[in-house]
Amino acid sequence: MSVGREHKVRKILLLAALLLAFGCLAGAGAEGSGYHSDFSRDTDGWYARSMGEASPGRDFRLEKGETYALSVRVMQDEADAARFMISVAHTRGGVESYENLGSATAKKGEWTTVTGSYTAGDYERFVLYVETTGAPELSFRMKDFTLEGRVSEFGGEDIPALKDVCAGLFDFGTAVTGSEALNRQRMAFYASQFNIMTPGNELKPDFVLDVNASKAMATEDETAAVVRFDAVKPLLDFARENGVKVHGHVLVWHSQTPEVFFHEGYSRFKPLVSREVMLARLENYVKGIMEYLDENYPGVVVSWDVLRAFEIARKYAPEGTLLYYNDYNTALEPKQTGIVNLLQDLMAEGTVDGYGFQMHHDVRFPSAAQIKKSVERIAALGLRLRVSELDVTVGSRSDEAFEKQAAYYADVMAILLPYAEQIEAVQVWGVTDDLSWRASQYPLLFDAAAAPKPAFWAVVNAVKGE
Repeated sequence: MSVGREHKVRKILLLAALLLAFGCLAGAGAEGSGYHSDFSRDTDGWYARSMGEASPGRDFRLEKGETYALSVRVMQDEADAARFMISVAHTRGGVESYENLGSATAKKGEWTTVTGSYTAGDYERFVLYVETTGAPELSFRMKDFTLEGRVSEFGGEDIPALKDVCAGLFDFGTAVTGSEALNRQRMAFYASQFNIMTPGNELKPDFVLDVNASKAMATEDETAAVVRFDAVKPLLDFARENGVKVHGHVLVWHSQTPEVFFHEGYSRFKPLVSREVMLARLENYVKGIMEYLDENYPGVVVSWDVLRAFEIARKYAPEGTLLYYNDYNTALEPKQTGIVNLLQDLMAEGTVDGYGFQMHHDVRFPSAAQIKKSVERIAALGLRLRVSELDVTVGSRSDEAFEKQAAYYADVMAILLPYAEQIEAVQVWGVTDDLSWRASQYPLLFDAAAAPKPAFWAVVNAVKGE
C-alpha cells in the first residue's frame, strides 16, 4: 500500500468516498482478537486520516481491557532514515485522543517491522494508524499489518503469591494503567499477586483536574478547582471490592498538569494568576481530591506521593494517610544529599511521613553498593520507606540477560530486607513486560504471556532467604 505526495489525489478521493460511507464503516474491523492484511487485493478498509498527512488508518472493533499485539512492515525511499509509529486515535463522547503504541527507524530502501502493544481503554471508537514523525509528507509503503490478542488467560501456572511471600514484612504491589483496570480477568490475576496498587497516570492532575468545570466556576471565583475521577474509578472500584490498597500517585507534579491551571480564567491566553490565587486554587484542588476519596472510597487510598504540597496535603488528608516524598536517582550524588536536606526540612515541619525510592534501574547502573548507601542514609532519618517504582531493564530477551536481571532484583531485595520494619511497600512499576513504559527493555517480573521470569523467582527466593 503506497502513501505519500505522489498519491495525494488518490488519497483525497479515497478519503472522500470513505467519509460518505462512514456510517457503515465506523466500528468495522477485527472480529475476535485477530486481524492480518497484506494489502495484496485492495486497501482492506484503510484510508488516509487527513488530506495533508500520510497516516493511513483503519477502524477496529476492540474490547476494552483486552491487550493486543501490533506489528506492521514499512519501507521508504526518500530519507536516509525515518521514524515510524503505530498509533491509536480513540474517541469517547465525541472527543478524540491519541496514544503512540510502538515505533522503529526505517532506513532507506529497507523493509522494517514496527511493533507495539495496546490495552484498549473505555472508548467508543478505535482507529489504528501508521505515521511518520517529523516528516508528515514522506512517501512510504506498508504491508503485513497484524493485530492479535496478547493474553487471554492469566494465572495458569501454580506460582507463589508475592504478597504472601512478603506477608509480615511489607506489602508487595504494582502499578496499573486505567485500561488494564478494565480487564477483570487481568485484575484478578494482579490481585492474586499484589495487595497494593498504584494508578500509573490516572491520579495525576492531567486526569483529575476538570478544566471545563473549573473554567466555568472561575468566572465567579478564580480560586475554584473542580476534580473528577472517571479515569481512576475502575481501579478504585476494584480495590474497594477486593480489599486491595491503593497508593496515590501523584498529588502535585510539575509535569502532566494542565497549563491552564496556572492562568487566569483557566485560559492559556490570559496572564498567570497571582501567588495568592495559585495557592488558594491548589488548596481547593487538594481538598477536593481528599474529600471525594474519603467520602466515596474510605480507607482505600492509604498513602500519597505528594512532592511539594505537603502542608496542604497534611491539612486535608484523612487520618492515617501516609504522605511520601517520592523521587528518582536517589543513589546518585549530589542529588542524594539534596533529598536528605529536603526531607529533614519537611520532618521539622511535621508534614512528611516517608520517602519513596523510584528505582527505574538497569542491570549495569546504579550498582548495588550505590543503592545500599542511599537506602542506609535515608533509613537513618527514621522515616517510613517504600520502593514506589521498581523496574530493571536489560538489553535483550536472552537467558543471560534475564539471569543478570534476576541477580539485580535479588540484590535490591537483599538491601531492603534489613529495613523491613520501616518499609511500607515494595512496588514494581507494572506487571508484564509488554505493558511497561520501558517495554523494549523487558524490565518486569512477568513476560508478555504473564509467565514468571527468573526475576520473579529471584524476588521470591531472596525474601525466603533461599
